[in-house]
Amino acid sequence: MRQIAVLPYRAVSAAIDAPVQIMLVTSRGTGRWVIPKGNTDPKLSPHAAAAVEAEEEAGVRGAACPVPLGTYRYRKTQGSGATVWADVEVFPFAVTEELPRWKEQHERERRWFTMAEAAEAVDEPDLRALIRSFGAREFRAATQMSTIIDTVVDKTGVSLMFSWFQRLLPQQSDFFDQFERHAATLVAGADALARLAQGGPGQDGHIREINEREHDADQIIREVLQSVRRSFLLPFDRSAITSLIASMDDAIDEMQATAGAVELYGIDGFEPEMRDMAAIIVDAARLTAEAIPLLRRVADNGVRLHELTERIVRMEGHADEIHSAGLKRIFKDVGPKDPLRFVVLQEMFKRLERVVDRFEDVANEIDGLVIDHS
Repeated sequence: MRQIAVLPYRAVSAAIDAPVQIMLVTSRGTGRWVIPKGNTDPKLSPHAAAAVEAEEEAGVRGAACPVPLGTYRYRKTQGSGATVWADVEVFPFAVTEELPRWKEQHERERRWFTMAEAAEAVDEPDLRALIRSFGAREFRAATQMSTIIDTVVDKTGVSLMFSWFQRLLPQQSDFFDQFERHAATLVAGADALARLAQGGPGQDGHIREINEREHDADQIIREVLQSVRRSFLLPFDRSAITSLIASMDDAIDEMQATAGAVELYGIDGFEPEMRDMAAIIVDAARLTAEAIPLLRRVADNGVRLHELTERIVRMEGHADEIHSAGLKRIFKDVGPKDPLRFVVLQEMFKRLERVVDRFEDVANEIDGLVIDHS
């Protein structure tokens, strides 16, 4: 048997190192903790069907990424009492709204867990591994790297010997902190773009938030470029630093351009394929935010960085397929009836595709650093 499911998640704050929480629900039969899941629907794509299960079982709405996180297997008991193997395809689901009332609220309990708690709460080993892989492995270790001098002092205890030497060195900028702050703007901008794509009230607020995040990013990239010129010691080659931060800035710039197009053309509803691409952007931003802190110890984290960038590149390929399918559909359904609307929708598809492309550029820049330094 084949089933689909979502892994509902949220960050507890806008900070880049904010813990991620996972929502689990209880099963109706045994009361054990599970993720929202159900059978496939021939009328819906797998991730769309999974989003329906999320609303019915957990009372949450959000952006379901069309690219699955992975699969797990469990034994499902049927009405006859017989058990069959069920293979469940799991899609990342960024929660943007919790409903006060939902279809199965009297049949299930829902609860937010920390990443570690959620992994321990579920019974299926494969699902436990998927939840753990969703988190930022090695994050704490990656963000606690000491300087070369600190390491020497810790090993030898001769702190006084080096204190004068530290004062002679030019003041250094924390490029990693600047990278991480910029990655936080990508996550916030992507979340606002996903909410904008879902429609409903608050459109002006979502557009304003994207614009504000883009302004924040502009300030950060100016800081980076100034730091590159005046710094004596750099973690990477100057061109590598500027290329990485520029590719990140291009991503938030394209988000702002997309929001600007919505405002310019007065778009009050996104096509289904556009919402899917927005969900991919949310997950690509999340993966980028996980990857950036690992650059503090790129040699040690090369394997994980490659896993993350590979997933972003795979998402970009999936987004291209969705983009082509969406254009084909609107050309057939909208083009003959309303050519002007077709042109507007075509422009919106192009804008969203550019956002995803820029995240692929970020992934390629990170891969280049891994190749050069690990």
